Amino acid sequence: MKIIHFSDTHLGFNDLDILNNENINQREADFYDAFSQVVEQIKIIKPDYIIHTGDLFHRASPSNRAITFALEQFKIIDELNIPFILIAGNHSTPRTNLSSPILKIFESLKNIHVSFNQEYKKVEFEHIIFHTLPHMNDETKALSQIELCEQNIHKNKKNIMMMHCSVGAFYLMQEFGEWVYPSDKEYIFKMMDYVALGHWHSFSQVGKHENVYYSGSTERTSMSDKRNSKGFAVVTLGDDLHVEYKEINIRPFVQKEIDCEDFENSILKIDASDTKDAIVEVKLSNLTSLQSIDIQNADIKNIFPNALHVSVKREFKKGLNEGIAVDVEALSLEEYFLQHVKEDSDDKEFERLMPKIQELFAQYEEANNDTL
Repeated sequence: MKIIHFSDTHLGFNDLDILNNENINQREADFYDAFSQVVEQIKIIKPDYIIHTGDLFHRASPSNRAITFALEQFKIIDELNIPFILIAGNHSTPRTNLSSPILKIFESLKNIHVSFNQEYKKVEFEHIIFHTLPHMNDETKALSQIELCEQNIHKNKKNIMMMHCSVGAFYLMQEFGEWVYPSDKEYIFKMMDYVALGHWHSFSQVGKHENVYYSGSTERTSMSDKRNSKGFAVVTLGDDLHVEYKEINIRPFVQKEIDCEDFENSILKIDASDTKDAIVEVKLSNLTSLQSIDIQNADIKNIFPNALHVSVKREFKKGLNEGIAVDVEALSLEEYFLQHVKEDSDDKEFERLMPKIQELFAQYEEANNDTL
């Protein structure tokens, strides 16, 4: 028996404000492409079952484009006559009862089985039961639903538990309202043939549990997620459990560093050949406040003309005057910055930089006033 397990597809996610040739946010299109790759693999692998453990959409009220794309892909899957079991994640679950759960739109498809009402649902077939526990906003209610799951375990069938939650503090995503599975109920995992998890964005076997896995996300939803490997799990149930990770092709994330202690030579040594169409993060290390004024982000970005996007992180060098106490609250941000620069420069350099700093802060203040 073979199962494809994928999760956290976050359809409709977009950022970076970059449009492609079809006038669609490029990052949004990347998420659609990742989902399509999984569907193509489903056609090739021909599993017995398909499971998705939450956060199909990035928002509980996704855009028309995201809904349309999902319906098109789900119809393709439905026509394969493979049962597809899907649960709601925290991103796809409304915060109040005033909103209808978006996953209801798939109920009319014959091979699609959805679980979204913040309650346990058993999806049963001849030889296997899927015990679905979608995202729960109410942890008190969640406990009773877990107990229902335990009561419905069938000893003569394969049992698959599906959840969208954190199993242990390590797998917290630091998101509002995320559900943490109670540790005193982890004994139930041993009663299952496989525990399929969503929420954590990296493929992972969970701790000591040999049958508990996160499949990971199919794309990255944050610049802090530097994983270049995304994909899904192929689960084979027989006498033994076998879980294989299948990687898909996503937009690369590339990190570069410029050592500002030897700025010119460090730039000359940079190899930009691996940054075509990539998201690039450049760290300026050992930076002084004086250098920071003269180094423009635009100049750094010009080093990588073929990248999709370049972000610049500034890591300041610890100065000799670090021990001097400055009452920041008594100073404006402009005054504090000027004082910091004055400590790191001679009088002539300070006189050269002061007008430039004052102009930058004036532009900043004007921009802020325009938004009020």
